[in-house]
Amino acid sequence: MNAYTINTGYFKLDGGAMFGVVPKTIWNKLNPADDNNMCTWAMRCLLIEDGDRLILVDNGIGDKQDDKFFGHYYLHGNDSLDKSLAAHGFHADDITDVVLTHLHFDHCGGSIRREGDKLVPAFKNAQFWSNERHWKWATEPNDREKASFLKENILPIKESGQLRFIEEAGQEFPASLTVRQAFGHTDAMMLPQFTYKGKTILYMADLLPSTAHIPLPYVMAYDMFPLTTLQEKKSFLSEAQENNYILFFEHDPGIECCSLKLTDKGIRMDQSFKLSEL
Repeated sequence: MNAYTINTGYFKLDGGAMFGVVPKTIWNKLNPADDNNMCTWAMRCLLIEDGDRLILVDNGIGDKQDDKFFGHYYLHGNDSLDKSLAAHGFHADDITDVVLTHLHFDHCGGSIRREGDKLVPAFKNAQFWSNERHWKWATEPNDREKASFLKENILPIKESGQLRFIEEAGQEFPASLTVRQAFGHTDAMMLPQFTYKGKTILYMADLLPSTAHIPLPYVMAYDMFPLTTLQEKKSFLSEAQENNYILFFEHDPGIECCSLKLTDKGIRMDQSFKLSEL
């Protein structure tokens, strides 16, 4: 097995929304805001090469929205999905499986591209993996969250015939991955877990968007059920620290992975490193 970090670029989100009840005087030291209170975040995905399977976990914001949409998020940096795949010798057509942690636009926007007037899968040879509960949540969204679930990112996946649910997978889902679930950020978000070079790697998605979110009170205002997130963080962090898991961060602007340690203030980051350094 080989695993690669896939950087798809950076965007900005409101710092207060990203850190919830934590005061700006504290969080601004962790991820300094610009004059508009916006902080930079990564859209970092994961590629797993396992035998004849090439598995992509999430795929960033994509490029099919209009300038007005992208103007809200200040996209920057030189990375893109295609460039990052190419840097490791791969092409979108090589992907066999796309595992979508959840269907918010910054995690699944790269699933679909425009081809003239049509919306088509960007990974024409892949199966797209979600779960029934989250798919229903995303396609029948509540008023608070519906701005994050864009129909043009989601419905063409089903229309293509390439959508699969993990409940129906049987032997077809990649055997190298275990899918954990979390319910605080959005309903039935999937957290892929796998063993790599003797280490258990847990892809944190939006349960822990960055290392700055490791302390328990640091819960995003975007989360649908913040107290559920709080309990999930306690559980996952305790399990990860006790069993020496490596955490992989999707949105941390500078840190890809870290180990954990127990301190007198609770569980905190121990060592930080790149996936390629394992």
